Amino acid sequence: MITLRKAKEADIEIIRDIATATWPSTYLDIIGQAQIDYMLDKMYSKAELLKQLMEGYIFLIAEEGENQIGFAGYSIIGHGERIYKLHKLYVLPSAHGKGVGKILVNEVFNQVKNAGGKALQLNVNKHNKAKDFYLKGGFTIKESVKLDIGEGYFMDDYIMEFKF
Repeated sequence: MITLRKAKEADIEIIRDIATATWPSTYLDIIGQAQIDYMLDKMYSKAELLKQLMEGYIFLIAEEGENQIGFAGYSIIGHGERIYKLHKLYVLPSAHGKGVGKILVNEVFNQVKNAGGKALQLNVNKHNKAKDFYLKGGFTIKESVKLDIGEGYFMDDYIMEFKF
């Protein structure tokens, strides 16, 4: 059985471990190891994750028994318009096919809706098969962006949106 719980500061290492275990299989063929290392260091350092928690990001950890197998992280980005952003959603490759991603995204939907959110947005790499997962889940492609993230690296993404 898959259960979800809200992450605390003590869970930062779990989030880092899942990201580190998940990114190579997700992104190696798309962006290469050097960019994976750069982005993990930039986006998943202990300091960055702690900063996100302090800024009000909500992280949900998916567990199967005693094992942490995935996580999602989201926050409000447009207070006036009540727009939220799903910043992160990763499931260990060994847990793929168990519906963990769907459970996580559905819980984010529920929490955002209960908080009065009008839309949930996310960025997904244009070549990431997760794009199809989000399209099946009711997201639409809002726009295409190419974001400079430093060191000569770019994120070539779609911004997708789900409206409530």
